[in-house]
This record gives sequence, C-alpha cells and structure tokens, in this order.
Amino acid sequence: MRVGLMVPCYIDMFYPQVGKSTLGLLEKLGVEVDYPFDQTCCGQPMANSGAHTEARATEELFVRNFADFDYVVAPSGSCVHHIRNKFTLYNRLNAWGRRRDVPEAPKETFHQWYARTRGRDDQKETRS
Repeated sequence: MRVGLMVPCYIDMFYPQVGKSTLGLLEKLGVEVDYPFDQTCCGQPMANSGAHTEARATEELFVRNFADFDYVVAPSGSCVHHIRNKFTLYNRLNAWGRRRDVPEAPKETFHQWYARTRGRDDQKETRS
C-alpha cells in the first residue's frame, strides 16, 4: 500500500513536528509513505474566505501530487474534510456521486487510516 502524506500548510508553518511525527508513525508501521515535496495547501483558507477562483491552482496541484496513491493521509481533520467535500473547482459529480478529478484514494486523517487498515476502530469512544 502506498500512502501519500499530506502535511497541511498551517502544520508545515507552525507545527512541523506534527508532520514529522505522522511520517515517523507511518514508517514505524512499515508503510510505504511518500511526501510530495511540491505540495502546498488544500485550498481551504481561500475557499473559506470565498476566494473560490483563487483556490483553483492549489486544488489542481493537490490532484497532481496525490492522484497515484492508494491512500492520502493527513494530520488534520479540517483539511481532509475540505478535500473530501468542499473542493470548489471539482464540484461536478460523476455517475457515482463522486467528485470528478479528485484522487480516488481515500482521504483520511491518520487515526481514520490507522483504524481502517489495522483492523481497529479507534474512533469509537469507550465509556466506563
């Protein structure tokens, strides 16, 4: 399984240790992980401020960077949500209701990916 690590722009800028730790965890798990060096941002800051046209180049770059991975993993729930549901450029739907041109690989936070691929559901809250 090939995993593309998407490190969000704010994590890269303000919390780089989070990106490095996510990479370290994936490598410890024996995952073939790649970090596309020319990635920048998912476009969420621009889309959230209404600059949908300006988000286009960022979204196109994301698609080029992550199109060939089995999974796209990111340590940010808001960026994953934006990529899955809010890409402004790719709002045309295909026959299956999926956005066209967005990489078909699952886009997940680290814990979602871990729960799915390691057979555990760490997302469920346990109450005592």
